[in-house]
Amino acid sequence: MRRLLLCVLLALALPAPASAAGKVSAFFYPWYATTARDGAYAHWGQLGHAPPDDIASNYYPARGLYSSSDRLVLAAQMAEIRRAGIDEIAVSWWGPGSAEDVRLPAIAAAARAAGLSVAVHLEPYSGRTVASTIADVAGLRGLGVLTFYVYRALDLPLSEWATANDAFPNDVVVYAQTALAGAAAAGHFDGVYTYDILTYGGGMFARMCAQARAKGLLCAPSVGPGYNARRGSFDPRVKPRRNGRTYDAMWRAAITARPDAVTITSYNEWHEGTQIEAAAPRVRHGLYRYACYDGAWGKHGAAAGTAYLDRTAYWSDVFRNTSAAQLKTSAS
Repeated sequence: MRRLLLCVLLALALPAPASAAGKVSAFFYPWYATTARDGAYAHWGQLGHAPPDDIASNYYPARGLYSSSDRLVLAAQMAEIRRAGIDEIAVSWWGPGSAEDVRLPAIAAAARAAGLSVAVHLEPYSGRTVASTIADVAGLRGLGVLTFYVYRALDLPLSEWATANDAFPNDVVVYAQTALAGAAAAGHFDGVYTYDILTYGGGMFARMCAQARAKGLLCAPSVGPGYNARRGSFDPRVKPRRNGRTYDAMWRAAITARPDAVTITSYNEWHEGTQIEAAAPRVRHGLYRYACYDGAWGKHGAAAGTAYLDRTAYWSDVFRNTSAAQLKTSAS
C-alpha cells in the first residue's frame, strides 16, 4: 500500500519541475583519525602512506589532517556544508560497532545543529545481508535517520529486498545504488542514485530519471568534481576536474534530467579525489607535492581552496529555482 500511494503521488507531481523542491545531499566520510586526537592515524595513512606529510590522497586538506571524532572539526564542516546549499549529509556507515557507527551520534548532532538532515550510506560491510540491513535500519531509525542509500544494493537478492522494503515503516525512504530502474522497482526500493561518477556520467542521467519516473521511483543522480585515486587506492583511472568544467557538466546534466534530488560524490572522500571540501594550495609537504584546485573557475591561491564549495552553493540555488527547460535554453 505504501508503494502504491507513493507511485500515485509521484504521478500527480510529474507536471511540476522536480527542482522546485529538490533536495541536495552530499556523501560524508567520518572515518578519519589522527594521533593527537585518537592515538593513531586512520585512513590518512592507508596503503602504506606515512602521515602527516605522506597521505593517501592526491590532495591535501586545507584544514590539515583532522579527526572525524573532533567536535570542533565537525561543527566547522557542517557549517560550511550548509553554506554550500546542501540540505543533507549521507554518512558512510560500515555496520554496528564500526568506527563510523560509534561516531554517528556526534555527527548527527553537529549536522542538525547546522540545520542539516542526516541520512546513512549503507556500505557493503563484511557479512552484510538483507536481514542484517533490516536490523540496521531499525537501529538507525532510533537515531532519527529515515533516509538510506544502499551502496551495491544489487549484490543481494532483489526478492529479499522487496520483502524488506515492504516491511519498512512508511517514513523510511530507501535508495538503491543503480541506474537500472527496473531492478530497483523489482526490489521495491523508493528510488535510485548512482554515486560512482566514473561509471555513471551525466550523459545517462536523463534516461535514468525518465525510467525511474515511469516506475514510480525517486531519482537522485550523483554529481562530482572529478576522480583521482592514484595515491588513495592505486586506481589508475582518472576523471580530470578540468578547472571545474567536469562539475558544471554533471550538475547541468542532473538538473536537465528533472531529478527529485541531487547527490554529491563527495564532501570528503579524499582517497578517491572526489571531495569538494577545501583543499590546500599547491605547496610541498615534506618530499610530497599535492594537487590543488588552482584555476577552478578562474580562482587561484587561497580563494581556489573553497572553489568547489562556492560552486556547489551556486548549483544548489540553480537546482531549486530553475526548471530543466530554462537551463537547457540558457546553455544553448
